[in-house]
Amino acid sequence: MSSLIYIHGFLSSPQSFKARQLQQWLAAHRPDVQWHCPHLTPYPEQTRHTLETLVDRFLAENQPVGVMGSSLGGFWATWLAETRNVKAVLVNPSVSPWQFMPEYLHRDLTAWHGETVYRLNETHVEEIRACERAILLPHNYWLLVQTGDETLDYSRAVARYRDCRQTVEDGGDHSFQGFERYHQQTIEFLLGPAAMRSDTAATPPLFSGEITTHYG
Repeated sequence: MSSLIYIHGFLSSPQSFKARQLQQWLAAHRPDVQWHCPHLTPYPEQTRHTLETLVDRFLAENQPVGVMGSSLGGFWATWLAETRNVKAVLVNPSVSPWQFMPEYLHRDLTAWHGETVYRLNETHVEEIRACERAILLPHNYWLLVQTGDETLDYSRAVARYRDCRQTVEDGGDHSFQGFERYHQQTIEFLLGPAAMRSDTAATPPLFSGEITTHYG
């Protein structure tokens, strides 16, 4: 048995559309993969501890583990890829989250799918900045971005992960439209293929935008 850790974005939750969609796909097509999507607060030290504890447990058990992160989750997936040497799929990732955090300081914040109220301060900005890591293990990554991302500048991710495998699609948005087209391919990148089954044949991407893929 292998494990996938899905890392949701800022003030998101395990109930996000992409997370639930991927969880359902795994249940139907990859029952050999255990699904893990912890609820993460916006507090960096709490998030780092939660993710490290989870990954370290699997590594101690010699269990294959891969991570997938969306938006801010992509930043944390990068942290794990570099500090724990696990493979990571990054979906429209945040490259330098400490730059957007100041606008959220000293005010009540509520997650999209919950009622808990959070408050961030300058210490939290420094905590997440301290978790930045250089990309020293480019073979661990697959970056997927869409140029229509209205929240983050996709070109910054393309530049940061320039030596990594990349898929860049024209159009789309921050949620990465049509991500279900990549379920099988990304899971195989992270954890390898399933036993041969007739219903797991690769499906070519269907998207209106131009797709550019390169391997660093």
